[in-house]
Amino acid sequence: MGNKILIIEDEVKVANFIKVGLEEFKYVCDIAEDGEIGKKKALSNKYNTIIMDLNLPLINGLDLCKLIRLENNNVPILILTALGTTEDKLAGFEIGADDYLVKPFEFRELLARIKSLIKRSALETSNGLITISNLELNTETKIVKRGSKRIELTAKEFMLLEFFMRNPDRIISRTEIAEKIWEVSFDTGTNVIDVYINFLRKKIDKDFTPKLLYTQIGMGYILKDSE
Repeated sequence: MGNKILIIEDEVKVANFIKVGLEEFKYVCDIAEDGEIGKKKALSNKYNTIIMDLNLPLINGLDLCKLIRLENNNVPILILTALGTTEDKLAGFEIGADDYLVKPFEFRELLARIKSLIKRSALETSNGLITISNLELNTETKIVKRGSKRIELTAKEFMLLEFFMRNPDRIISRTEIAEKIWEVSFDTGTNVIDVYINFLRKKIDKDFTPKLLYTQIGMGYILKDSE
């Protein structure tokens, strides 16, 4: 049985487009055409990822995300919507969404996001430990280790590393980092993100192998366990 995906989308053509595309990659998909049906399916079945629109009939996406999070804090939720401002994205993250993709979108981008969410979910164990290669981050104790060596991070460095470890093997842009870690729209005139990336790289990579944090010139950064 493949990974199971719930698509909560009232635009039938969009929902079917996603379903057909994902089923080609061996995902099992259910569709809910409004928030009420989405709620029932989400709370009565086990899914590896939930994809939902914001503008839904009966229960809107933000309220639905809150309801699901009250019952299930682990299932990855990806918001798929035409509402693409920084404020819209922050509202989604605030109520528990894990990722946000703006319409219109490319299917391959959606597929990459889903793969990343499922991999991240599998990496995080019930005790809050996320592991990539020999790097460990504990979301409960806030302890980070590389091999047997404990690594001391500032609060912001920890947030940044946790974000990367929750999104392995995915290129993350400076804009996305700004929105999710600094909660601001990206100012192209500042290099604060690059500075923090360098701080983090020195602590988790400089004296260790394999190297994990890479720069993708012109695109952003990626955390992966092989070059």
